[in-house]
Amino acid sequence: MFIEPNTRGLVRGSLEVICGSMFSGKTEELIRRLKRVRIANQRLLVVKPAIDTRFAKEKIVSHDTNSFISTPIQDPQQIVALAKDSEVVGVDEAQFFDDSIATVCEQLAANGVRVIVAGLDMDFAGTPFGPMPLLMAKADHVTKLHAICVRCGAMANYSYRIAAGEDQVLLGATDSYEPRCRQCYHQP
Repeated sequence: MFIEPNTRGLVRGSLEVICGSMFSGKTEELIRRLKRVRIANQRLLVVKPAIDTRFAKEKIVSHDTNSFISTPIQDPQQIVALAKDSEVVGVDEAQFFDDSIATVCEQLAANGVRVIVAGLDMDFAGTPFGPMPLLMAKADHVTKLHAICVRCGAMANYSYRIAAGEDQVLLGATDSYEPRCRQCYHQP
């Protein structure tokens, strides 16, 4: 792997992970960071899994309806070709990719790219979701966000599924999930 140094001979890439439950503000925080990148006039690529068509096909969209243009992709390997001139790469809904997303992000960071990834750390069953544990372990910085429990008002870090179904992936919003704290999540 070739690592190109910057003008001072240092590689300044990094991997930042934003994680938490549904409705915790992960995409909102990703969009906030991406807007700052745009203000700094840095070359930027934003991607999301093609499976995520909830709000818009070619945008990442927060539950507060803030949005940012993105490129839908099927395979994390596509990022390498798309990011050839990028200084910053943003990835939303990373939990829907396979573990190769971690390798791609690590490769980009090693080559001097700032990589910002957002995704659910746990699925509705309360188990680690897809590649997120691997991404968090390899990250330079991890930001864990919390929602507010709809039952008691405490900090929530679980995504409780209110819609029927046992498949790990069920795209939805408040019609399918609600944020709950540990205690309310485990109560019948």
